[in-house]
Amino acid sequence: MARRPDLVGLTVLAMLSVRPAHPYELHRFIVDTHKDYVTGLPRSLYHAVEKLAGQELIVPVETSRQGRRPERTIYEITDEGRRELATRLRALLESPQGERRTFTAAVSLMGVLPVPDALQSLRTRAASLEGELAGLNAHLEALRTSGLPEVLTVELDYERTLSEAELGWIRGLIARLESGELTWSGTVNQGLLAEVLDEQESES
Repeated sequence: MARRPDLVGLTVLAMLSVRPAHPYELHRFIVDTHKDYVTGLPRSLYHAVEKLAGQELIVPVETSRQGRRPERTIYEITDEGRRELATRLRALLESPQGERRTFTAAVSLMGVLPVPDALQSLRTRAASLEGELAGLNAHLEALRTSGLPEVLTVELDYERTLSEAELGWIRGLIARLESGELTWSGTVNQGLLAEVLDEQESES
């Protein structure tokens, strides 16, 4: 049985690739930006931070206390953490084998990749989906030719319809990236993301 991708850890790495932050800021950002694929908050977030720190993908850089509030530890991503983030994210963007929620998470965070890398990963996914659809169409045609009642294959038709819709959406996204209609600077739209995190820090 394949391991489920660690979407919470992936999100923590992505957020810390923008700037150092403490877990409460990350929690607020996830909630405020409706990253609904992240479940089990806040426990899952703190567990992910602890695990990533144990793997030395992130490191604590400062501990602060404001008034009577509990101490807050600020973490930053390491060079190894950045490499791991890019590797994990490209894999999730490229493979159509996982849950659709996983692809939602990958698309949500793809701004941490350079545009050419994100574009290449999306092209790889599109090619995989095209191959899967060709095989599925051939399989459905063979079943129908065999005289199997259509009611016994409706679930395959449903899967085909979902895959066709996803492929159409990805092709549109690729076209927007290729034309420059959708783009970002460097490896992430750091200005926007950092601004949101800074607002949260001033409110907390």
